[in-house]
Amino acid sequence: MGMAKSAEAQLTEFLNKFTPEVAAQAEKCLSKMRARLPGAWQLVYDNYNALAIGFGPSDKTSLAIFSLAVFPRWVSLFFLQGAGLSDPNKILKGSGNVARHVVLKSPDDLDLPAMQELMALAMKGAKEQIDPARKGALIIKSVSAKQRPRRPAS
Repeated sequence: MGMAKSAEAQLTEFLNKFTPEVAAQAEKCLSKMRARLPGAWQLVYDNYNALAIGFGPSDKTSLAIFSLAVFPRWVSLFFLQGAGLSDPNKILKGSGNVARHVVLKSPDDLDLPAMQELMALAMKGAKEQIDPARKGALIIKSVSAKQRPRRPAS
């Protein structure tokens, strides 16, 4: 009987469905988010439209603060409690009641002062804080049986 794949191995498989360029961008963004959010729980959803990796203080999806969403042509950073965030630099997109997002042109966008400022505001206003002293975890929460193609149509 084979051993169950680790969550990290499964996440790598999910990322490998994308083009090498998008997968590399997603991996760099993931690395930066992990460095910035020690103690965060990472909740992975391989959904119909996108691969989403949420970051929060526990395994409760409702408490997640950020999510990296990987689409066939780009990666976005979602502010999951972001509808009320002050956005002086006008970088947030979306008009829903809960979340806002920023399409990342490159992983370096995560280091821009405006983005750092927004992330700090989102963390400060979060329902529950991420405890950097705690050990987070990577959990595969769901994998949709039906998925849109992970690579753009040629």
